[in-house]
Amino acid sequence: MQKYKNIIVDRAEAAKLLQDVIPMHKLKEEEWDIIAVSKAGLDLASRIKGRLANNLDILFLEAIMAPHNNECEVARVSETEEIVINEQLVAAFEIQYDYIYGEAHRKHEENILSNIYQYRKGRHFSSVENRIVLLVDDGSETGSKFITALKTILAQKPKAVYIAVPVLPSDVLEQLEPFVDDIYFLHDIDDYVETDLYYEKIEMIDDEMLEKLLEENR
Repeated sequence: MQKYKNIIVDRAEAAKLLQDVIPMHKLKEEEWDIIAVSKAGLDLASRIKGRLANNLDILFLEAIMAPHNNECEVARVSETEEIVINEQLVAAFEIQYDYIYGEAHRKHEENILSNIYQYRKGRHFSSVENRIVLLVDDGSETGSKFITALKTILAQKPKAVYIAVPVLPSDVLEQLEPFVDDIYFLHDIDDYVETDLYYEKIEMIDDEMLEKLLEENR
C-alpha cells in the first residue's frame, strides 16, 4: 500500500499522464464521446478532453446500500434504470430483491432525476448508439460504477467502448477487460484501499463546479 501512496499529484497530472496512454489522435478523429461515471471523473474527463471538440457528459449513478448498513453497497442504478447487483452480498445478508428494486426506483426518482434537472437542465442522457465511448473516473474501489455504466452503455449498442482511469485494483481490471475494447490506466494495484490515498491532492467537486464543467462542454 505504501508503495503506491501519493503516486499522482492531482487530477491535472493524472489527465496529462493518461493523454500519453490514450490514442488522442483517434479520440479526436473518430469523435469519441467522453463520459464520466462520477463528479470527480467529470473533472478528470474535462482535463483529458482539453480544447478538443468531443462530446463530454456525465452518466448519473446511485449506490444502493444494505438495509441497516449505510456503508455497504449491494447494488447500483443508472439514470436509464439499469441495475447491477452484487449477488454475493445480497445472498450473504439475505436481502430481498424487492428491497433492491424498490431502493433503485426511489434513488432514481429522488436523486438521479434531481441531478438531471439541476445539472443538465432536464436533458436526459443522449444515446450513444453506433458511437465510440470513453468512460472515465479518477479511480475505482470496486468497479461498480464502471460495471453499471457499461451495462447502460452497451444496451445502447455503441460501436466501441473504452475506459480511462489512473488507478484501479488489479482484480477490477481483470473484471472489466472482457467488456471493453481497451482500458487505459496508469497503475493497477493488488491491495487497493481507496482512491484518495493515491493522490497527493484531491479537489472536491461541488455543485457549482459540476454545473460549470457541463456548461462549458455543452
